[in-house]
Amino acid sequence: MSVAPTAEELADVRKACSRLWDLDEQRFEAETDYSIDLQGGKKVFTRSDAAPANLFKFVNKDKFFSIPTYKAFYSLLDNYEKETGQAEVVTSEEKRENWTFVNELMKTKPIQYVQRYLSAKGKCGGSDDEFKRLLHETWFKLYKREVWNDSSGFEHVFVGESSDDKVKGFHNWIQFFLEERKGRVDYRGFVLPRRRGRGADDLPDGKDQLITVQFAWEGELKPVSSMFVGVSPEFEIALYTLCFIDGESSYDVELGEYDVVLKVHRFSRGRFLAACYPEVKE
Repeated sequence: MSVAPTAEELADVRKACSRLWDLDEQRFEAETDYSIDLQGGKKVFTRSDAAPANLFKFVNKDKFFSIPTYKAFYSLLDNYEKETGQAEVVTSEEKRENWTFVNELMKTKPIQYVQRYLSAKGKCGGSDDEFKRLLHETWFKLYKREVWNDSSGFEHVFVGESSDDKVKGFHNWIQFFLEERKGRVDYRGFVLPRRRGRGADDLPDGKDQLITVQFAWEGELKPVSSMFVGVSPEFEIALYTLCFIDGESSYDVELGEYDVVLKVHRFSRGRFLAACYPEVKE
């Protein structure tokens, strides 16, 4: 599939977002590459546990580590302090891991598409080196939440943080699976749709690749959190980078069969990516 944006997509960033879903060739397939068990549903304000078992039943480890972007993404997840208010110290090895991930991203179709899209719109330089710097700056440049250099876009969105005994960010399925496997995440059930009159067809199942859940991370509750399941790291990086650079705070988009609202939050007059995540449109 071509990574050249069409005139229609250049005129409407929401259509560009939809194209990224089609370009995600390394997305994992439900019940083949992984399996989830959603168990009981609950309302956001309900604190009781509706899920006695883990969310993830399995993930294909061999396939996971055979894909360079997944492997490089995995190596980044232990590079951060969980608590905000603690300045991050980035080692030379961690710097290499960041750039390895960026370099592997550049080989994928979703990232190549976004590079061409933003370049055509005049929002980034046309060279690979310029776009690599943009990716690195967007995701790995440290900024201040409570103290200088205690957070970054990557840490908040994909790894998760803790502040005042509350979970912040943490919108990634790979991190969720790994932390759950280590016993640090307690999945407490999926969050029921807010709309009235819902039927059985409205409820999520194990094949859904966008879910809204409640969980606790080392005892700290996240009452509601939405995340894609099975999508590749390059898809999420491409999607969120596109929306962040485009400049709006909310995008109603169609991603495959899903109607999604993408939320983007910024720091420091738009310089830094504070948060980005999907919500199920209702």
